[in-house]
Amino acid sequence: MRRSLIALALLLGAPITAAAEGDEARGRILAYTCSGCHGIPFYNNTYPTYTVPRLGGQNEGYIVSALKAYRAGQRKHPSMQAQANTLSDQDIADIAAYLTALGEDA
Repeated sequence: MRRSLIALALLLGAPITAAAEGDEARGRILAYTCSGCHGIPFYNNTYPTYTVPRLGGQNEGYIVSALKAYRAGQRKHPSMQAQANTLSDQDIADIAAYLTALGEDA
């Protein structure tokens, strides 16, 4: 599948960058802070009001893209932007690897 995506990217002239491989063990340590909001069942954000999503089992690519968008200011949420601003690309890959490995029940 990865080779097919690379071939498609080459045909379309898209730039190819190597994605960082995530380290689940390191991601577990880094994601500790995330559990303060995302690890509480039925937790609601105060403002704006919405249910805080659970992250266990989430798609790895989605987590990476969301954290990078918060870091770049493309997604607006003050707490998430503040957290993401402290993360390197490798930190994000590690967190994504860990959260994805947790499964949906986490």
